[in-house]
Amino acid sequence: MTQKYPEFQAADMQAWAKAAAKSAPNGDVDALNWLTPDGITVKPLYTAEDTQALPYTNTLPGFEPYLRGPQATMYAVRPWTIRQYAGFSTAEESNAFYRKALAAGGQGVSVAFDLATHRGYDSDHPRVTGDVGKAGVAIDSVEDMKILFDQIPLDKISVSMTMNGAVLPVLAGYVVAAEEQGVTQDKLSGTIQNDILKEFMVRNTYIYPPEPSMKIIGDIIEYTAKNMPKFNSISISGYHMQEAGANQALELAFTLADGKEYVKTAIAKGMDVDDFAGRLSFFWAVGMNFYLEVAKMRAARLLWCRIMKGFNAKKPKSLMLRTHSQTSGWSLTEQDPYNNVVRTTIEAMAAVFGGTQSLHTNSFDEAIALPTEFSARIARNTQLIIQEETHITSVIDPWAGSYMMEKLTQDMADAAWAIIEEVEAMGGMTKAVDSGWAKLKIEAAAAQKQACIDSGKDVIVGVNKYKLKTEDAIEARDIDNVAVRDSQIARLNDIKQKRDPALVQQALAALESAAASGNGNLLDLTIQAMRARATVGEVSAAMEKTFGRHRADTQKVTGVYAAAYDSAEGWDKLKGEIADFATAQGRRPRVMIAKLGQDGHDRGAKVVSTAFADLGYDVDIGPLFQTPEECARQAIENDVHAVGVSTLAAGHKTLVPAIMAELKKQGGDDIVVFVGGVIPHQDYDMLYAAGVKGIYGPGTPIPVSAKDVLEQIKKSLPA
Repeated sequence: MTQKYPEFQAADMQAWAKAAAKSAPNGDVDALNWLTPDGITVKPLYTAEDTQALPYTNTLPGFEPYLRGPQATMYAVRPWTIRQYAGFSTAEESNAFYRKALAAGGQGVSVAFDLATHRGYDSDHPRVTGDVGKAGVAIDSVEDMKILFDQIPLDKISVSMTMNGAVLPVLAGYVVAAEEQGVTQDKLSGTIQNDILKEFMVRNTYIYPPEPSMKIIGDIIEYTAKNMPKFNSISISGYHMQEAGANQALELAFTLADGKEYVKTAIAKGMDVDDFAGRLSFFWAVGMNFYLEVAKMRAARLLWCRIMKGFNAKKPKSLMLRTHSQTSGWSLTEQDPYNNVVRTTIEAMAAVFGGTQSLHTNSFDEAIALPTEFSARIARNTQLIIQEETHITSVIDPWAGSYMMEKLTQDMADAAWAIIEEVEAMGGMTKAVDSGWAKLKIEAAAAQKQACIDSGKDVIVGVNKYKLKTEDAIEARDIDNVAVRDSQIARLNDIKQKRDPALVQQALAALESAAASGNGNLLDLTIQAMRARATVGEVSAAMEKTFGRHRADTQKVTGVYAAAYDSAEGWDKLKGEIADFATAQGRRPRVMIAKLGQDGHDRGAKVVSTAFADLGYDVDIGPLFQTPEECARQAIENDVHAVGVSTLAAGHKTLVPAIMAELKKQGGDDIVVFVGGVIPHQDYDMLYAAGVKGIYGPGTPIPVSAKDVLEQIKKSLPA
């Protein structure tokens, strides 16, 4: 029991308040409080009084409600698994990286797929010309999967795969590759992400609409529970929510609400909750709000136990939340990039103090490109040093009993639970996602955060404070997209020539029939199709005939960026210049913000759209997944002054010259083109030579880019 707060200490607290007031701003001790983006007040001093009323301060790790960890001994017996999330262009190159990483201390494989694969297209599809092999490995068939895991024993090495849209053919391809390696399904261990609801909120690598997508998830949970008992059928992911701008409370609430929806889906298929819940896992982002991240992970276990008890789960494994974590990619900066080594270390420490079961540490150069072997080694060694040199693993839950951390954990749980109850009142997470409400909540948080950075309220060392006068160039990995695509197409053609066409068509017809009727398990049927050497694109297309392909509504928040931008003088001056342009030209400057190819990461595009609109621009947002031809047509039809291409997946070298050519071809060569996002400096000259008028890399304040775009538009107008 917590000891009652001694009366005599009240006078001590008053004395402390007086002493603190001497150095507090205007003598106000409350001014030392930190109001987090989640709406939680963090005080500068906590005492035993703050934990008196908390219900869970005397619990133990490995026991309900698992606040202190899902295992009784945690890292004291077995440290977390070190994973290296990676995928480089071809299966051959990725395989070589995995084998080196495993030999150097990695303990599991984590696969990043290219965007063409995510979206269910084969590499020869015309819509993915600029995406093949970019931001991940291209996988078209079982043959690619076999190369990807060559000489990696799949009965011994766990495999994590970040895949949601094309989850059926990718998981089936892995199963068949393992079979042909001699490993039966019951021996496979690892995780498939299979978390489609968050795709509709943030990452956008969906294929089908929500309802059939949930059917797919149910079929995978059902099949793996029966045939793959060591494999996690779903990794319920908050990572991409935080990367898209969610604060910790939103990430926590929406992720647990997604998990609740998936449990409902499995139960609706007639499954007993204890037959599958033990193989559900989670995936958190760990950013630079150190205390909040530790509290979030402790609160997550507390709330998941509460949720699962609501489903009458009985087994301990059904009640305990197990998680993978990854350090933030969004917190990495292009400027002064070696600072990112420090950021990643701090984030890794937060993940460990929070009790993660596995961890990926990002490489310092990932703000501009895929990691090099040099940067990946530093990232991997960061974890090895924490595990092997610090003795942090010797203590199971070092934050237990901390007045601050125990109170912050409860505050985080309370903030997230309030959001979960709001979601439940809407009818659950599927409805919250369908309505667009959840996505807009995240986008508002992103716009607010960016405004705080751009105005200097939130410090980013090397970006908006302590900036270097000159930046040294660093080596960046470059992918030859054309060569990768050519090699993939050659392998596809070879597979199609050697397979039995009748067998493939029979398997695809069975899959199409099951999608239409709702009968049969789609994963089981997809495994049969992949054995026959159907391709990822063919399997996806077979179901698309019934399910259709999802198209998202384009919405944007307004007013949020302007309200949070704390530099009124410069803001008002720029708004005045934009208003003067409108008076002189008879209309406001009009820009179209575009995403080309299969890159669905739209945080930057949405924040820029919001800020430009708040400044007085007319802003059109192009639909996701446009081709350069479609983008050019919309820009001309909408009579815009400028097109801004937002790129995060390295397709700019192919897609930006293509949009320039299309604008010229369609008679819109007077339209200004600017580019923002993840663009290595080595590519700037090529883009300028193609006709781009402005390039705004990571860390560029939005008012700076807005001012430059206005000047470029003025220059483009007839004299």
